[in-house]
Amino acid sequence: MNLLNNKHLLGIKNLDLNEIDLIFNTADRFKEVLTRPIKKVPSLRHITIANVFFENSTRTKLSFELAEKRLSAEILNFSSSGSSVKKGESLLDTIKNILVMKVDIMVIRHSSPGVPQFIANNVDASVVNAGDGSHEHPTQALLDAYSIKEKLGNINNKKIAIIGDIIHSRVAISNIFLLKKLGAKVMVCGPKTLIPKHISDLDIIVENNIKKALEWADVANVLRIQLERQEVKYFPSLREYSLYFGINNKLLKSINKDLIIMHPGPINRGIEISSDVADSSRSIILNQVENGVAIRMAILYLLSLNIK
Repeated sequence: MNLLNNKHLLGIKNLDLNEIDLIFNTADRFKEVLTRPIKKVPSLRHITIANVFFENSTRTKLSFELAEKRLSAEILNFSSSGSSVKKGESLLDTIKNILVMKVDIMVIRHSSPGVPQFIANNVDASVVNAGDGSHEHPTQALLDAYSIKEKLGNINNKKIAIIGDIIHSRVAISNIFLLKKLGAKVMVCGPKTLIPKHISDLDIIVENNIKKALEWADVANVLRIQLERQEVKYFPSLREYSLYFGINNKLLKSINKDLIIMHPGPINRGIEISSDVADSSRSIILNQVENGVAIRMAILYLLSLNIK
């Protein structure tokens, strides 16, 4: 039986091509399960999973929880608001108190980069990184790539433009790592203030003109402006950002080409993307949400195979 090489999923860097193929092939099988009248299998009925979220989340948390329920796992949900963390309890003490409840897998989201790695270094349970600061978001990158592959048949040599707030985005970084591994050509596009200075060292193209980026691309993965992570102003106003970098139907008509539109959510409609684009036939945003459940089912199942 094929297994992942590591008991944790902390980032894309740690995955090789065989593991990525294994995750995608396993997701294919679970996606078929999700089309059945009874959308549940007993694969993880012996496994307890804790969703430990120190940062707000809607899509990711619900997607993991639904994946766990579809696999028949026992689930513990933890949110830092209203917990002993607010009373001064340390991160590690909080984690150890959760683990003593015989948890096998921990899904961790935290606002600080490196927290999932720190926890993995100090516990016996498997750890899944559900997003750590501006560092990585591996499951989002996997579901994004899976969605592109499903739509285009393959990813090798496809042109993917990642557009928006690159400097604050863990989604962008994980996508770049994964898409490069899969042979795609990657471009980032946005205001100069929102693109890391040395990101071209990752062997990607940097573009500051949105029309040129869309004319080049087969797929546009549009990111939201993360105002909650911005301690200084990176551009004059949201209106000006929308004017120069927002994607709308008028812009796409001027390009006149087939272009797939993606967005990891949440969407700031009317800022980085208009409703007529987000809800159009070229958009695969809802496919990403659907595929997120299958990908997370695959990851949790494969990690469970390494549990003794």
